[in-house]
Amino acid sequence: MNQSESNSLLHRIRHSLAHVLAQAVMEIRPNAKLGFGPPVDNGFYYDFDLDQPLTPEDLPDLEKRMKRIIKSNQHFEQEELDTEEMKSRLKAGNQVYKIEQVDDLTLQGEVLTLYRNGPFWDLCEGPHVESTKKIPKNCFSLDSLAGAYWKGSEKNKMLQRVYGLAFETQEELKLFKEQRRLAMERDHRKLNVLQHYFVIDEEVGKGLPLWLPNGTVIRDELEKLAKEHEFLGGYQRVSTPHITRENLYHTSGHLPFYKDSMFPPMEVDGEKMFLKPMNCPHHHLIYRAQPRSYRDLPLRLAEYGTCYRYEQSGELAGLLRVRGLTMNDAHIYCTREQVKQEFIRVMQLHTRYYELFGLRNFWMRLSLSETGTGKYVDQPENWSRAEELVIEAMNEVGVPYVSVRGEAAFYGPKIDFQVSNVIGREETASTNQLDLVMAERFALTYRDRDAEDCHPMIIHRAPLGTHERFCAFLIEHYGGVFPTWLAPVQIRLIPVAPAFFSYAEKLEEQLKERFVRAESDLSNDSFGKKIRNGSVSKVPNLLILGEQERVKKAVTWQRYGSKERQELGFENFLSLIVDEIRTRTDWRQEGV
Repeated sequence: MNQSESNSLLHRIRHSLAHVLAQAVMEIRPNAKLGFGPPVDNGFYYDFDLDQPLTPEDLPDLEKRMKRIIKSNQHFEQEELDTEEMKSRLKAGNQVYKIEQVDDLTLQGEVLTLYRNGPFWDLCEGPHVESTKKIPKNCFSLDSLAGAYWKGSEKNKMLQRVYGLAFETQEELKLFKEQRRLAMERDHRKLNVLQHYFVIDEEVGKGLPLWLPNGTVIRDELEKLAKEHEFLGGYQRVSTPHITRENLYHTSGHLPFYKDSMFPPMEVDGEKMFLKPMNCPHHHLIYRAQPRSYRDLPLRLAEYGTCYRYEQSGELAGLLRVRGLTMNDAHIYCTREQVKQEFIRVMQLHTRYYELFGLRNFWMRLSLSETGTGKYVDQPENWSRAEELVIEAMNEVGVPYVSVRGEAAFYGPKIDFQVSNVIGREETASTNQLDLVMAERFALTYRDRDAEDCHPMIIHRAPLGTHERFCAFLIEHYGGVFPTWLAPVQIRLIPVAPAFFSYAEKLEEQLKERFVRAESDLSNDSFGKKIRNGSVSKVPNLLILGEQERVKKAVTWQRYGSKERQELGFENFLSLIVDEIRTRTDWRQEGV
């Protein structure tokens, strides 16, 4: 079975289960008024207007009723009716929401169909499975209750929504539930309560995180990683201001295309100033600040620049969706002959980063233009050549990708790197774009070999995306247990008694001299509690210190999550841990 057939079957299973759910609800709430009941990602739902609302305690009974209905082998039968006949039948059942839906569909010129299974029927366009016995055994479960406004408008009545999960097999259902359980346990907002990465304070504003020391360490280490790779990759670092004059975004063309995502302007000295939503225009001006020759290209300008985007309040979510974001941004200015190789270099950099973090499951989403939409710069020949170059580069790199039309940036094709972490959360981790128009808009030129002025090609890239989103992703990926190089506290020293406090402090000082983030637990807690506290704090390395260790100038080393302990000389340990940090090794991947 190919992927499209599988998805089609799953869609029909989920749609059929929504009808079976509605039938089960009507058995215990005969006066229920039906809303919408579609298939959705991971399952299905149905909305009801009920005199007596359902409770979580009702869900097991509804599940049993659904299984009985499924076992009875009810066939799904379609019937086409005209408007009057359909409304007449719905009026007989007092289905006022369905009558309203009929009126909407009639205005749209839609054909009105109903589907019947056993005693239940519903206004529906389908499709469904042939009969309820075609629904795989134990492939679903009712999940939760929620409120939902009719037609999604708060002006309308609140209905009760019953959510269900559904997959093609029981095994897939179990896997999804387990991944979701892990996702809830590893949610970066939940882990943040104990690990203290960030805080969002109402006095500062929604979507504007304050980074606490632990979170700032992770940010700094990611920035250090990027700067090292960019230095070796021939990038030059630049820095740009947070606000700029309105005219800059008229030049770039962002205002007509991007205005809704920008904060409103402020008035300064009689002119409008905007918080910058991206770094691109500023980098173009840096390029333009001096004459360029083909000998200067490729020119790679990099910046960790903070930008501001007006995300809707309801879309803000911890670090995943924010209004203030710091980007691992860079722009590459090159000749047409260089652009393919530069594109390949960027994608290889993405791959190196993801492999370092143990992210094995990643793929690319190539967003292309679509004619006739008015969303893109009208340069069909340039678009065609640019898309060809990008596809050639992607094929050479060999990372799996899919192509979609109509989702490109207005100025050129875009590649999003989609990454899944260990709990199955998929995120757009980073973006790589080819720019067809900004060089001309900003009058960016270079002198070619024939002393002719030419426009450079521009690549926009951000392999680590934003600090905020990528940190959230990594917190969940690692479950808060970071490899030593990335951990906020790399080593905790645990003296077994006050007599060994001074030994702990001495070793802590030596570790810090080698720039290792170490701290000593000099509390009056018991030894067992100190060990437990180290585990709760998710410190990757614990060093236990007692009389034997002091005499031998040694430590007893315990990794997070392991009960095994290893005694070795402190100097030997220091050499090992410094090398582990320097090489950014993850002991869980390498078996250290």
